[in-house]
Amino acid sequence: MSSIDPNSAGPLRLMTVHAHPDDESSKGAATTARYVAEGHEVMVVTCTGGEAGSILNPAMDRPEVLENMTAVRRAEMARAAEILGVEHRWLGFVDSGLPEGDPKPPLPEGCFAVLDLEVATEPLVALMREFRPHVVVTYDENGGYPHPDHIRCHEISMAAFDAAGDPDRFPGVGDPWQPLKLYYSHGFSKRRMEAFHEALLARGLESPYAEWLQNWPADRRDPGERVTTRVQCADWFETRDRALLAHETQIDPTSRWFFVPLEIQREIWPTEDYELVRSLVDSPTPEDDLFAGIGAHVAVRPAV
Repeated sequence: MSSIDPNSAGPLRLMTVHAHPDDESSKGAATTARYVAEGHEVMVVTCTGGEAGSILNPAMDRPEVLENMTAVRRAEMARAAEILGVEHRWLGFVDSGLPEGDPKPPLPEGCFAVLDLEVATEPLVALMREFRPHVVVTYDENGGYPHPDHIRCHEISMAAFDAAGDPDRFPGVGDPWQPLKLYYSHGFSKRRMEAFHEALLARGLESPYAEWLQNWPADRRDPGERVTTRVQCADWFETRDRALLAHETQIDPTSRWFFVPLEIQREIWPTEDYELVRSLVDSPTPEDDLFAGIGAHVAVRPAV
């Protein structure tokens, strides 16, 4: 378990980059809550306002909510950030929506996923130079799932990780700062679903995973096979769930998210899982800490 050396210069800093409000609570929230509890600094960055999201909780499907989705989702995000104890920033881009149909309609003009990559990357570089994270977490090249905003989130995270420390890139948006490690989050692995599925059936309980596992494409690689780093965070699963429920428009409290009792989750899969894809420090894998190899003696964010 990571902890802060009382003789060090200060806490370590983690930045997680997400496409929409609620993504921070469904992907790695227990990890962020754990690191906050240990005294580290965590900033959650949300690329879009989630304006194009549907209301997925029937209890919130009301005219006054639909008419004020932007404000409602901002308020939900503020509550979730408070529960997790993280600092939160919006990049301010417009939700691209998830095009459906055959053929799929074009994405809206000016939305996040169609912006020039340099334009979309610059504000994230500015935040990295301001917050000075030692570790950055984002999505893999498939976006975790193929939503255009998730894929663009991956693209700008990779670009910003490389550009933030380069004084020749994006001059005028802060002093250069090079993060030391970059991870992809891998929360929705087939192995994890199989473990919960079998645990529920063994206890005579209904499993919500049977159809998912049956329909898993034979040629689709399990993201769980790419995991290098498993962060023990079972003590913060309840905090994660409270943050998720703060996104009332998106999360039905009777949905599959909550089918697996917490005691089973803690016993069967007590970690959140990541893939180390960039490291500028000596950090052999497998790991159990996103800050492994960095050390609490590194330079910290200067006082403002």
